Amino acid sequence: MAGYLIIALFLLGIWGLIYKHNLIKKVIALNIINSAIVILFVYQGSLSGQLAPILVVGVNDIVDPLPQALMLTAIVVGVCLTALALVLVYKIYQEYHTCDIRKIEMMIQHDDE
Repeated sequence: MAGYLIIALFLLGIWGLIYKHNLIKKVIALNIINSAIVILFVYQGSLSGQLAPILVVGVNDIVDPLPQALMLTAIVVGVCLTALALVLVYKIYQEYHTCDIRKIEMMIQHDDE
């Protein structure tokens, strides 16, 4: 059941990237996709019936800590990507006074003529 929710979250982010015209909403959609991928890897990396990777005598089935460590890195990269994207959106807003992609494209085409 959780797998379907993760897929729905991922598809929601893809939908936001495709159908939203506001740049800030596109950045939020990228964040949603990143969150869905992180949740998927953490969910798949921790199977039920296994314990935390603490070395105790008599424990044989432990969860692999590598996916969780990699997802911490992915979270940091996602935050950096979001910060960079928001700075770029801010610079675009300063230049064109809008965050709507359609209006920005019209202004660029008008400037080229």
